[in-house]
Amino acid sequence: MNHYDSTVKPGRMNRVTRSSRLIMAGIMALGLGLTAACGSAGTASSSSDSGSTSGYPVTIRNAYGSVTLKSKPTRISTVGWTTYDAVLSLGVIPVDMPKMSDGDAQNGMYSWTSAKLKELGGTGSKAPKLHDESDSIDTEAIASSNPDLIVATQSGITKQQYQTLSKIAPTLAYPKEAWATPWRDVVTIAAKALNMQNKGKQVLANDEAAIKKAVDAKPNIKGKTAAVMYFDTTKLSTVSVYTTLDTRPEFLNDLGLKTPASVKKISASTKSFYKDISSENVDELNDVDIIVTYGDSSTLKTLQADPLIGKIPAVKRGSVVVIDTNSALESAIAPSSLSIPATVDQYVGLLSKAADTI
Repeated sequence: MNHYDSTVKPGRMNRVTRSSRLIMAGIMALGLGLTAACGSAGTASSSSDSGSTSGYPVTIRNAYGSVTLKSKPTRISTVGWTTYDAVLSLGVIPVDMPKMSDGDAQNGMYSWTSAKLKELGGTGSKAPKLHDESDSIDTEAIASSNPDLIVATQSGITKQQYQTLSKIAPTLAYPKEAWATPWRDVVTIAAKALNMQNKGKQVLANDEAAIKKAVDAKPNIKGKTAAVMYFDTTKLSTVSVYTTLDTRPEFLNDLGLKTPASVKKISASTKSFYKDISSENVDELNDVDIIVTYGDSSTLKTLQADPLIGKIPAVKRGSVVVIDTNSALESAIAPSSLSIPATVDQYVGLLSKAADTI
């Protein structure tokens, strides 16, 4: 799956299945009235989960400014990755959300997303519309759903895209960096916008419990160092290392694994969610106990056969978790509130097998 701006989110490596960097040339402005109320008003909040005006107005800041909601939104559109799961986990069916095509996606949705929609009765005529984000954002499709809030907290929208979306409805961009919003914050921000803070806390507690249960069952992974990388097995001249900005390494920390000093150093030298390093410098990665990457049944053997990559200790001894690019985990290792309980046991099991080789 490709993405629509110069920050290009990798999923294998572009959220990514391709190594090219797609840069948005621009999107057409829509002749729609501005409904987003932007300003610097104080933030209001409430622990209540009821009422269309109770707990409002509420102001939520993001990387491009702030949005003030005067009443409870009822028609939610989502943009980006995992934001739809956060909204669904709160019991709210979006009117519109992106179409997914990677991992185990069928009919534009991951298995856990489809399961939650079925649970909430969001099927058939009540199912969300799906818009395309493969190269850009289909703003016309979003506008046709007539949303009163657009949630894009885990996305890479540019300032221009933010301004265009804000002409359709108030838009919540990411708080700081593109594609770098922790999964807990994605839930918390959506809960705040919908005045469902209590429900949001419950969702997070359930996810934390699922993580704890999985990790407690496989104690051998605790304290090991781990990193997520991308290898283009057709061209192994570079290794792409996901930085501490990315949600994948963050999730490894949630599972009790440590970030290697090498990855911290690499991360300190960039503001991107990944950085390419030359294969000639792979000795920098000698402190990585477990490598998580994307591929298939031949990936590890290909890496081990390479004269440079094969020297990485984790690769040499087989301490590598290869995520099948057609599996549910392909998307779930960058977690959402719904993917965690659906896949964390499987992911921890694979990490545990890798830890056994150390």
